[in-house]
Amino acid sequence: MESKIEIIPKQRIAFMRRTGPYGRENMQVMERLKKWATEKSLLQSATIFAIPQDNPKKTSPENCRFDVGITLSEEYLLQEDRAIREGWISGGKYVVYNINHTAKDIAKAYKAIFPDLNKHGYQITNKPIMERYTGDMYNHPYCDICVPVK
Repeated sequence: MESKIEIIPKQRIAFMRRTGPYGRENMQVMERLKKWATEKSLLQSATIFAIPQDNPKKTSPENCRFDVGITLSEEYLLQEDRAIREGWISGGKYVVYNINHTAKDIAKAYKAIFPDLNKHGYQITNKPIMERYTGDMYNHPYCDICVPVK
């Protein structure tokens, strides 16, 4: 599996959070965020991040947090909305894996990532692993899995 090192800059995001077991419901949050972003004319030029905040091996499934965020410019004035929160991607050094955006390929990638990181001597930091979606997600069905390392 191919990877590259990337310095991801600090980025402002608008995000939605779901708490509960990771799974199909996370896709529903993604769809709600995309609908909101489309209504605000933000979707076409933005980057979307899917961010599982907790390790399900250490956190009980009902307490696992999953965020879906879309990048915002510093100038964008976020209107008050109960469904949307404002936050930041802290940025830093990441190993980035570009994969097909299918459930099968994502599951396969997550199984291969940790042995690959060990093979290359990378240590994961305490930031969450993120999935990043850029450009036309319908005609370019790929995503990046971004793993924070030191």
